[in-house]
Amino acid sequence: MNPRQQHIIEQLQITAPFTGADDIQAQIDRRIGFIQNTLRGSGLKTLVLGISGGIDSTVAGRLAQLAVEDLRAQSGDARYQFIAVRLPYLNQFDEADAQAALAFIRADQTRSVNIGASVQALAAQLDDLAALTDSARDRVLGNVKARLRMVAQFAIANAHNGLVIGTDHAAEAVMGFFTKFGDGACDLAPLTGLVKNQVRAIGSHLGAPQTLVFKTPTADLEDGAPGKPDELAYGVSYAQIDAFLHGQRIDPAAEQRIIATFDASQHKRAMPLTP
Repeated sequence: MNPRQQHIIEQLQITAPFTGADDIQAQIDRRIGFIQNTLRGSGLKTLVLGISGGIDSTVAGRLAQLAVEDLRAQSGDARYQFIAVRLPYLNQFDEADAQAALAFIRADQTRSVNIGASVQALAAQLDDLAALTDSARDRVLGNVKARLRMVAQFAIANAHNGLVIGTDHAAEAVMGFFTKFGDGACDLAPLTGLVKNQVRAIGSHLGAPQTLVFKTPTADLEDGAPGKPDELAYGVSYAQIDAFLHGQRIDPAAEQRIIATFDASQHKRAMPLTP
């Protein structure tokens, strides 16, 4: 293992590979406990999370629901709750997957906020977009979508005196594959340190539909390329990223790509600069 690889593994607090069902259950228990301790420590009673139809939000959502159910049972306080939020942009191409995720999660409450009109209204006020190429405009508005989704989640959380959950995990973190102050903004991130195949393993262990567990991951932020696979954007596969983060040797070109992307996206993982 080269020094850069070791540094990245340590910085992202990578969870060791699972060796069996006991390891998976231990991580489930650990992360449910983390959610509960964070909520208790805040003095608040509500958790909020956007559900996209991908395995990351499906797993985080189910962990959140299990956490509040257990808190209610332990404390006798019925105010503990989890609110799942659908945040489509106009018509979501994989809405059926989002509905399957909601059916599995079984949240205490479900909200739906369509961000389409808000994104379009803001875009209409931004003269700066007119000079951009179609792909550049698509990228800018993709980040707007991610940020408006978090605006909606924080508004719901504020209305209920709650916390917003994030879905970032190690395989996305190393590639900087999140929008700064968008889906990267949250109060707690219970999937931190897990690689993609570990998120899938936890989802499978919890009983998530296999169609969601092994669904091709996509951020689905670009109008010009709806459903664009994450791996196409990365230039490397999740299998390569996971192997790298677990200290294994991978193709040198893929390793170089991961390290270079990690370095270029460091600003996303840092606190704001100060004088």
